[in-house]
Amino acid sequence: MRILLIEDDPSAADYVARGLSENGHVCDVLGDGTDGLFAATRESYDVLVVDRMIPGLDGLSLVRALRAAGRKTPVLFLTALGGIDDRVEGLEAGGDDYLTKPFAFAELLARVNALSRRPPVQEVKTVLKVADLELDLMRRQASRGGQPIDLLPKEFTLLEVLMRNEGRVVTRTMLLERVWDFHFDPKTSVVETHISRLRAKIDKPFDVALLHTLKNMGYSIHAPR
Repeated sequence: MRILLIEDDPSAADYVARGLSENGHVCDVLGDGTDGLFAATRESYDVLVVDRMIPGLDGLSLVRALRAAGRKTPVLFLTALGGIDDRVEGLEAGGDDYLTKPFAFAELLARVNALSRRPPVQEVKTVLKVADLELDLMRRQASRGGQPIDLLPKEFTLLEVLMRNEGRVVTRTMLLERVWDFHFDPKTSVVETHISRLRAKIDKPFDVALLHTLKNMGYSIHAPR
């Protein structure tokens, strides 16, 4: 593996880098957080080992900036700050693991190896698409064929559930649970009413229907077949 160690204590940095090299890894060492962020965003590393208390840019800020830049390289915090709040803060900042000093090198090596075996993080979809229908989850906006569609909050959630299940049947019970958080049948026509309203907005103004009712089964949204 190619590993970036960001540690300003020369003896600790030498100890870790030497141990990683002896185990067949390539280890680059930097002692400044600003330099570390520059390297981590421009070079390809398998794992980052980051001390929290480093000059230039502290470890937490470094990892937050790294995540904000879209870099998903696994990060192991290696630090003397070992309180529960410290560990929680490190993980919430975007760290993947946390090891406190003093430490056994064998444990550090095992944790680094474990991070390298993790599958890459899947990209989270923020825009759902079915044919020319789009749902922007971040902006909470819907459009079809480039034309904006004004949806009420429940209509938006209903459409999101349907689009996440494109081509599959979504039952009335599933919609009651996922959209209205009902774990029982309220014996109302709330689903049917909202489906009708949604269809009037996403289908009726257009030539091709995407939302389909399957009798005695449920609903499905899919591109023309």
